[in-house]
Amino acid sequence: MVMSDIFASLVFNDTVMQERLPKYTYKELKNCIDKGEPISLTCANVIANAMKDWAIEKGCTHFTHWFQPMTGITAEKHDAFIQPTKDGSVIMEFSGKELIKGEPDASSFPSGGIRATFEARGYTAWDPTAFAFIKDNTLCIPTAFVSYTGEVLDKKTPLLKSMAALSDKAKRILKLFGKDVDKVITTVGAEQEYFLIDKEVYSKRKDLIFTGRTLFGAPAPKGQELEDHYFGAIKQRVAKYMADLDVELWKLGILAKTKHNEVAPAQHELAPIFAQSNVSTDGNQLTMEMMKKVASRHGMVCLLHEKPFAGVNGSGKHNNWSMSTDKGENLFEPGETPEDNAQFLLFLAAVIKAVDDYQDLLRVSVASAGNDNRLGANEAPPAIVSIFLGEELDGILTAIAEDRTYSKRARCDYEIGVSCLPKFKKDTTDRNRTSPFAFTGNKFEFRMLGSAFSIAGPNIILNTIVAESLDTFANELEKATDLMSAVKELVKKTFIQHKRIIFNGNGYSDEWVKEAKKRGLLNLRSTPEALPYFKSEKNVALFEKHGIFSPLEVQSRTEILLDNYSKVVNIEALTMLDMLSKDVLPAVTTYIKELSETAIATQALGIEATAQIAVAKKLTELSQKALRIYDMLKDAVRKAENVSDVQEKADCYCKKVLKTMEELRKVVDEMEVNTAEKYWPMPSYADVLFSVKE
Repeated sequence: MVMSDIFASLVFNDTVMQERLPKYTYKELKNCIDKGEPISLTCANVIANAMKDWAIEKGCTHFTHWFQPMTGITAEKHDAFIQPTKDGSVIMEFSGKELIKGEPDASSFPSGGIRATFEARGYTAWDPTAFAFIKDNTLCIPTAFVSYTGEVLDKKTPLLKSMAALSDKAKRILKLFGKDVDKVITTVGAEQEYFLIDKEVYSKRKDLIFTGRTLFGAPAPKGQELEDHYFGAIKQRVAKYMADLDVELWKLGILAKTKHNEVAPAQHELAPIFAQSNVSTDGNQLTMEMMKKVASRHGMVCLLHEKPFAGVNGSGKHNNWSMSTDKGENLFEPGETPEDNAQFLLFLAAVIKAVDDYQDLLRVSVASAGNDNRLGANEAPPAIVSIFLGEELDGILTAIAEDRTYSKRARCDYEIGVSCLPKFKKDTTDRNRTSPFAFTGNKFEFRMLGSAFSIAGPNIILNTIVAESLDTFANELEKATDLMSAVKELVKKTFIQHKRIIFNGNGYSDEWVKEAKKRGLLNLRSTPEALPYFKSEKNVALFEKHGIFSPLEVQSRTEILLDNYSKVVNIEALTMLDMLSKDVLPAVTTYIKELSETAIATQALGIEATAQIAVAKKLTELSQKALRIYDMLKDAVRKAENVSDVQEKADCYCKKVLKTMEELRKVVDEMEVNTAEKYWPMPSYADVLFSVKE
């Protein structure tokens, strides 16, 4: 395998465009990408024809506008290149008009009331900043998605708007430091966690099929307590899958780099190299799709749910976020002497202010029914947003706040104590894996995202809130007569005002929950509790100011997210009811019958049947209790479904339905422990988590 022959072989990237487009066309396209200048229809026609010829050479017969609606996954409608001719044959054509605009049905995607069924027209618009690519012999053209009346219906459009807003405000700051740049870009590297299980085992669990997580399941005798899976030797079957996945991603130009076993049995991780935020978002959507597709080839199923198994680690998606100029300067690079790096400290202060002022929006950006099961557990950050800076940066900012000179900590050599092992420089700060938002050298790692998430939403929020901080800073500093003195004073003031958001300790501890409350930090434990903050007055004003969302779009997104939450929990509850009535109770009843018959036969021989009677009695009591909770759950679902207001409905599902589901699970899991394995109607946790063998 020659990497140069494989990488981006299915991507209409810059190299291909330079080869296939006339120089004047290529220049016009680059001006559109780099400077936002419009593309003429004449230019679009040339590009479309070149795309079509390239795609046909690669075996394509169709094209599609590939977009990202509010479902959280991607959407595509395929059209053939063929056009009829007068003589009854066909030719292969693709016009600039078809490249630029598509018309999907806008009423069939989540719109939060913006589009009614009879108001179906919507538009997809070509995004020239993202390369077209080939998937399943179809030319895929990345696009934005809007309604006929102009409202945004996708995740890409506001992401592009937020990137532009941040670039504009960051350029104002850099201009003060004498730097003239055309663009500031945000870069993202999304670490993707996932589970792999055997397809045959998966097919025997209704809960995994319908909901992506196990609704019942007693713990296996062995879980992750020995800590032997994390970074352990990768099983051959999994290694072959990972190798196959790498190749598929490389063909699509996705910079898949790191792969390893994660903490829980059957859990793994893939991490890419950083890319521009919108490109990284497209790449992550494709990564999730390819993970599932390639797993199927290998007789496995890839689970992307945030908490597919109780009692072991769930899966997150660590969003490594940074800012760079078009000249390659990382704005979060501290340098050798960060205490003297005024530009770095100013951008750092902007992030601190943004996270503190808009902690509610960051929590909203990761809110979902699936992620609620994960946040706050022992492998994920708490629902409380805070920033980890580490000893050195915290010390520098504290010294600035106290008007004293920072006592620099020497970067010493790290000696392991074995003479043959090399020495290396020890980092000036440790890492904190419990922090939801941690500075990790020259970037921030936002660790609250769930594994099934589109990274667009969290990055829209990050870009927007930091743009707001930079705008505030620029307004103040542009009036200053002594820039360096003004920067120092601004950094000092910002740190003092927003110090409460900085926490370098154990985010998992009960003490932190109490301390965070004293500091006035939000602890929004559930999605229905968090989502109302999305449409608060200050947040709507923020989105309007920077042109990200209109008030109507904020309202519609809030309704979409609340409605999705209710539907997800509803499906889980109905699946639970189905499994109990059709699978669990009949199986346990059969086992009780066998125990009873065995007890009668044993007693007929004059032998006591204490054990059989005790187990049969216990299972009978548990069955009766499960049946009572079953009725309670049915009633709770019925009442929730009859609620019309989306917020009240979500609250009802959260407080009543989920609570009842938890009660039912406890009972059923106890039934599993007391039922002979051959009678239990579904694969156990031991069967599922250890289903992929060498």
